[in-house]
Amino acid sequence: MSLINRLSTRSDDFLATLRKLLAFDASQDESIERTSADILKDIQARGDDALLEYTRRFDQVEAASVAALEIPRGEWLAALEALPGEQRQALDSAASRVRGYHERQRSETWTYTEADGTVLGQKISPLDRVGLYVPGGKAAYPSSVLMNAIPAKVAGVAEVIMVTPTPKGTRNPIVLAAAAIAGVDRVWTIGGAQAIGALAYGTASIAAVDKIVGPGNAYVAAAKRRVFGTVGIDMIAGPSEILVICDGSTPADWIAMDLFSQAEHDELAQAILLCPDAAYLDEVEAAIARLLPAMPRADIIRASLSRRGALILVRDLNEACAMANEIAPEHLEISTEDAGKWAEKIRHAGAIFMGRYSSEALGDYCAGPNHVLPTSRTARFSSPLGVYDFQKRSSLIQVSQAGAQTLGRIASTLAHGEGLQAHAASAQYRIKPD
Repeated sequence: MSLINRLSTRSDDFLATLRKLLAFDASQDESIERTSADILKDIQARGDDALLEYTRRFDQVEAASVAALEIPRGEWLAALEALPGEQRQALDSAASRVRGYHERQRSETWTYTEADGTVLGQKISPLDRVGLYVPGGKAAYPSSVLMNAIPAKVAGVAEVIMVTPTPKGTRNPIVLAAAAIAGVDRVWTIGGAQAIGALAYGTASIAAVDKIVGPGNAYVAAAKRRVFGTVGIDMIAGPSEILVICDGSTPADWIAMDLFSQAEHDELAQAILLCPDAAYLDEVEAAIARLLPAMPRADIIRASLSRRGALILVRDLNEACAMANEIAPEHLEISTEDAGKWAEKIRHAGAIFMGRYSSEALGDYCAGPNHVLPTSRTARFSSPLGVYDFQKRSSLIQVSQAGAQTLGRIASTLAHGEGLQAHAASAQYRIKPD
């Protein structure tokens, strides 16, 4: 099996080969779906008792009550203070940049007044309570805490509740430190589908939330899918993706490592390079072969690149942009001269990184924009997580007496046309007799 697939848009079978490469089977394992559904039903029925039982079974954590599973704020602050100086500074800097970017997304209530005195507008309100799921154990995702909690707090969410599993009682100090910096309000050491159920339905100890955000394993994803409608969710994320458009003048090692940066997530991640220079694609392939053995996650990268990765020869950069719109990637790097010119041609991408120095890894941690992005071509109709996901809109309608005369006649006519006489009468009651 080759290290990475080589394709050309000039090949007769290119489109069929590309579709096969892009295909991702999002169907769920029936056993995972069934287990998640059973856990959710049990949480609904037995609340705290079920939550304690699943925490004991899956995380090997014994607790006399759910209250004992909450991590006191003092422990987060202690974790923050204990961070090595460089790590603390990096976390603070990233949080500041994420906060500054998201503050520009905040929407405000607005109204306008018509000539007859009728006032129309839109009222912006934050969600009351949001649940944030953070993977636990050996996994450390402080960046995920920042990216999910900070926009919620900027939006004005009153309470952000974080849940994170702690297998065998292992608590991750940098995740707790990130919670302190991001403004999280409470942290519970629970995980899995049971944590999603507790957040969605509430228990005697944990109040139900309005929306659940954050990454998790297959059981968490299945549970989030099932509780959607009872609560909001951010998205059901697929494997990580990066698409690079390059004109052939960026150092090949840089591009190879950019492809690695997503391929190392898991074997199903996708890393694709589009370039009109065949010799440059040869350089990148050579760089991949040379750099890969030194990667700690080399086996994962190798599997990802050989299964779903590709170096694709395109006719020109215009064709590359057209292909990018078709693929609608999670991350798009435009590593070219005059990258802004080519970015104008992009309609579908979760995040667009413009220029040779804009590596996707910077977006994951500290550039400022959110790293929670649509995958699996959902960038065609979805957007990055942002402040707008934690705010909701209510329409404002204050009809003046004069306005009721005009609008009442319009509404009455339309209501009669729909056969809804009470609607028509309700509008007509407010019309002054001639």
